Amino acid sequence: MAFGIETATGKADAGSVRGTQQEIACQCWCTSTGKITPLMVKLKDEEGQIQVIRDITVHTWEKKRYAGIPSTEYDCTLVVNGRCIRAWLIFYQTQGRWVLNFRR
Repeated sequence: MAFGIETATGKADAGSVRGTQQEIACQCWCTSTGKITPLMVKLKDEEGQIQVIRDITVHTWEKKRYAGIPSTEYDCTLVVNGRCIRAWLIFYQTQGRWVLNFRR
């Protein structure tokens, strides 16, 4: 008999998300096979204004489990006000919510 989360799910838990997270709205394209591609995100800036980011380049994506919650993590470059910013978009499937994550 074996113990551990990897035995039950086939994948180890990634632990907790590191970095600064911000709740966002995300517009996506979903293929017939279930692959999700982020197209646009909306987030509030420091003044409470809604910012729209349409220039998103997805480098890689990976299915993960954070604290047992299934998620898909997208390693991206976002262009904001002419600056390229490396960030991670995380989609929590069971909760149906997106976060933008900046790691330091």
